[in-house]
Amino acid sequence: MASTSSPPFITIITIFFFLLLLLGVFRHTGEARDPFACDPKDGTTKSLPFCNVSLPIQERVKDLIGRLTLQEKVNLLVNTAGAVPRLGIKGYEWWSEALHGVSNVGPGTKFGGQFPGATSFPQVITTAASFNDSLWEAIGRVVSDEARAMYNGGAAGLTYWSPNVNIFRDPRWGRGQETPGEDPVLAGRYAASYVRGLQGTDGDRLKVAACCKHFTAYDLDNWNGVDRFHFNAQVSKQDKEETFDVPFRMCVKEGKVASVMCSYNQVNGVPTCADPNLLKRTVRGQWHLDGYIVSDCDSVGVFYSNQHYTSTPEEAAADAIKAGLDLDCGPFLGLHTQDAVKKGLLSEADVSGALMNTLTVQMRLGMFDGEPSAQNYGHLGPRDVCKPAHQELALEAARQGIVLLKNNGPSLPLSPQRHRTVAVIGPNSDATFMMIGNYAGIACGYTSPLQGIGRYAKTIHQKGCDHATCADDKQFGPALDAARHADATVLVMGLDQSIEAETRDRVGLLLPGHQQDLVSKVAAASRGPTILVLMSGGPLDITFAKNDPRIAGILWAGYPGQAGGAAIADILFGTANPGGKLPVTWYPQEYLKNLPMTNMAMRPSRTAGYPGRTYRFYNGPVVFPFGHGLTYTHIVHTLASALTVVSVPVDGHRHANSTNISNKAIRVTHARCGKLSIALHVNVKNVGSRDGTHTLLVFSAPPDGGAHWAVQKQLVAFEKVHVPAKSQQRVQINIHVCKLLSVVDRSGIRRIPMGEHSLHIGDVKHSVSLQADAIGIIKS
Repeated sequence: MASTSSPPFITIITIFFFLLLLLGVFRHTGEARDPFACDPKDGTTKSLPFCNVSLPIQERVKDLIGRLTLQEKVNLLVNTAGAVPRLGIKGYEWWSEALHGVSNVGPGTKFGGQFPGATSFPQVITTAASFNDSLWEAIGRVVSDEARAMYNGGAAGLTYWSPNVNIFRDPRWGRGQETPGEDPVLAGRYAASYVRGLQGTDGDRLKVAACCKHFTAYDLDNWNGVDRFHFNAQVSKQDKEETFDVPFRMCVKEGKVASVMCSYNQVNGVPTCADPNLLKRTVRGQWHLDGYIVSDCDSVGVFYSNQHYTSTPEEAAADAIKAGLDLDCGPFLGLHTQDAVKKGLLSEADVSGALMNTLTVQMRLGMFDGEPSAQNYGHLGPRDVCKPAHQELALEAARQGIVLLKNNGPSLPLSPQRHRTVAVIGPNSDATFMMIGNYAGIACGYTSPLQGIGRYAKTIHQKGCDHATCADDKQFGPALDAARHADATVLVMGLDQSIEAETRDRVGLLLPGHQQDLVSKVAAASRGPTILVLMSGGPLDITFAKNDPRIAGILWAGYPGQAGGAAIADILFGTANPGGKLPVTWYPQEYLKNLPMTNMAMRPSRTAGYPGRTYRFYNGPVVFPFGHGLTYTHIVHTLASALTVVSVPVDGHRHANSTNISNKAIRVTHARCGKLSIALHVNVKNVGSRDGTHTLLVFSAPPDGGAHWAVQKQLVAFEKVHVPAKSQQRVQINIHVCKLLSVVDRSGIRRIPMGEHSLHIGDVKHSVSLQADAIGIIKS
């Protein structure tokens, strides 16, 4: 993970916060919260097997479940889990959130007292633009440090329903900001990295328990009269295997996540939280989830009351638990499970099976080990929340996620000597809370764009519009006047949570209200270079600004977190060199003309005039492509070495229907995959005059240009590499043949096409031929 120095800057709020720490106002007293259970001072429970930390966790859980009545078991099936006083078990709130910092969205976390706030990192879509696994894991470690500290102080739980790894399929989706973008490999690698950071690497023990959500094909909130509570996503086997399930599979198998959350919607007529094929057979059976499955909040009630999937609430409870659901976010299972057992729809053993999964996670968290202060993370307290190193990481994450979209001239970076006065204009110019996006908590402090730019130059501030909706042009005059009198103009525009958010999908891709008019008029009036800075989760059609020669530079900052303004200023003035890449395609407004959000198909349909989705399948005009991002230096790639022919060993005799496309594709399950991979050695040379951190993206196109599969290209690898000016780094990239060069046929079967695969690294192309091992050639 690269680091770029910048002038030290901490807001007044942050300084005040740390003065209080130094004065001892938030001093950790050493007195932790009451233990969840197994208080060594409680003579009635301390000798029971489930409190014996020397026994295997599975034995402890079985002992505990065997001591519970049916009613007590049922009370543990909901997020507000009931107490069992006779066993020393206190109530527990399962619902906490940590999407990009400890959040107070869930009731399990409370700010105040010793914990007035927590480090608020950039929104996920911004962090994803860094394409930096080590950064994602580092953020996870910081967030879990702060979560554990708050747990020890009685202000939080240990089960966090994050991250959101749904595919950002449609650019209008209000929750796309929460995701790592449109590419399944990017989303999967983000998931695995962030989860590792959250959960720690202490063997079977968990620092906190993460949760990958929302499984599956969930990416519509409220569009054109269709909401997520009633939506039935019609998804092909091909798209499900190739796109929607990939991040979840990687999260479970590679990230070893402790939980998966099922979604509100139906998939092909079955609610995801009532589908044993999705939960029991796939997540637990095929992917081997070592943890619990939880519903999105009130999902079980939704498929009963809104979707009318069952006739009675008892049937709904039984269907959910038998499908593999272990925990209900909401009261539904607590209200109806006991009656479901009484009616014979469900057995008590089914209920015990669900508790086996949830209680095992709590045991792995140490919640039945007595006093938290005596555990691995028991030393963490108020001093470990909002500490300077954490806030510096939030700043660095924002720097790495900002994407330079345009730089004519080049006009950026600005110069503090030549651009001594900067007009700072726009509805997001003095943004604070707005910068952290949704599912956020209370930040340690904020640095607005206006404050950040003020570190480098004298500012003239005029908003032009009060809000992102920009309903009128009444404030344009002072904004134009400011631009006329400044050495440079920075317009901070874009969206906010009133336009894109949970339950709120966008209707279009253009800048809202009069924003475009404000940008164009300010650019025409500006005495110096005009720079457009955009805050948004979803893509924007800013073709007008891209083509306007008076707009010299464009930055996209997403929602850059508590230090967003400092990071933007560091990029603008060249203290940091931009290296982010777009994690989503930016489409023109016309892209939406024949694109219902309810159409889940990834592939285009010429006959229907349907354009297809994401860079892998859509080949029409774009404003900016997936992976686009400029820098202040110049990077040149050369391929140092790479195989040109790879033999794919195949198991012996196979049945008919094991191939298709003229016997040119091998089922992944028939190949001896093992560690079969292709190593690329790439020289990355910085021929510019500035140090830079380069994002190396490797795409693959299957044989025949993907015509048989409709995959134009797909991301197979990415690496972040720091390259000092006038120097070169060699990067080795390993591409796992079965995982990354495979494609999926219409039956949902993953296959490896034989023949010439084209690898793209920047402007370098390399062909590698995959050939079936002669011993095991498949015959249909």
